[in-house]
Amino acid sequence: METNNKKAWLYLLPAILFLGVFMVYPLVDVFVYSFEEGFNSASQTHFGVGTYNYSYVLHDPYFLQAVKNTFILVIITVPISTGIALLISLGLSSIKALRNLFQTVYFLPYVTNTLAVGLVFMILFKKTPYSDGLVNLLINLFGGSSVDFIDGPYWAKMLVLCIYTIWVVMPFKILILTSALASVKEDYYNAAKVDGTSKFRIFTKITLPMISPMIFYLVITGFIGAFKAYSDAVALFGTNLNAAEMNTIVGYVYDMLYGDSGGYPSYASAAAIILFVIVLTITCINLIISKKNVHY
Repeated sequence: METNNKKAWLYLLPAILFLGVFMVYPLVDVFVYSFEEGFNSASQTHFGVGTYNYSYVLHDPYFLQAVKNTFILVIITVPISTGIALLISLGLSSIKALRNLFQTVYFLPYVTNTLAVGLVFMILFKKTPYSDGLVNLLINLFGGSSVDFIDGPYWAKMLVLCIYTIWVVMPFKILILTSALASVKEDYYNAAKVDGTSKFRIFTKITLPMISPMIFYLVITGFIGAFKAYSDAVALFGTNLNAAEMNTIVGYVYDMLYGDSGGYPSYASAAAIILFVIVLTITCINLIISKKNVHY
């Protein structure tokens, strides 16, 4: 038994070393940086240790704006994208002919470059000297007035960012949910039909419980992905997200390291730790909720 345990640890050693070097050590290093006050990147020195970096970040209006944007993005995009993906997956599951073709079409946005999709969205929504954009043309067609979705009011820019995020993440969710629906045994549906069960009751009592682990997985990964959003905003509004009031927490961390206000790794580390705590807290809450609603 002891020999087997040693072999097991030996097999796990490469993975443990990899995780330790590229995940555990950087996390510990960032945590230490976040408490070093007045850190100088050139000399690798600091003049004190304390919580000033956290106080600065939590009172920085740019960070508070980034937190607001990120939470709005999370609250709106995760449930909507999961719900739409579930509806499309149910539709695909009921279509026998050309199912593979439709799955490929819906999966295309996932393998398309993020910046390329962003350029397409800019063409759809951005006002130019020559055109107000395709979306504004449709709005004008129904009697509405044009809206500058890229450089205009905050709500318009947030709307575009949410639509863009939903469009990008939905293909992966469709793929996962379609696979989950295909794994549900037909025997359950046949037994329900024999009893004269309605389609709605079949969906709520059989389909949802059977695919609930996959839905929970998509919700968890959706929350984490939305909290890490940055490239989506850059694709739509450029690199100066603070000026556009569309920065995210990850974007704030990047700006503190390399952006116009760069050179402050201690502030960036503090913001990164705050993001880590937020994501960890929400993940734990989801895990607690899942114990009652997820059926394995």
